[in-house]
Amino acid sequence: MKKLLNIKKAITVIMICFGITAIIFTNGCAESKKIAAKSGAQLWAENCQRCHNTPSPSSFSDEQWKTVGMHMQTRAQLTQNERNKVVEFMQSMNK
Repeated sequence: MKKLLNIKKAITVIMICFGITAIIFTNGCAESKKIAAKSGAQLWAENCQRCHNTPSPSSFSDEQWKTVGMHMQTRAQLTQNERNKVVEFMQSMNK
């Protein structure tokens, strides 16, 4: 009987831990969706300008902005989607 109670307690603790993990994971996904919904201009303002003054959009050609974007993706820890949005924004400002 005592072993059965210990097993029930262990299962309860495991289920609680699983529930907490699920909540954390779900909240993390919600935050990712908020970030994914941001425009290139918002991502540029939040990520590029926090570390340095960014150059004028006309400083680089469209191809050069792609290269800059790839470099800064690593430095700013951006996703590929975020990088593409920022590059497209800078390219659109160059026209």
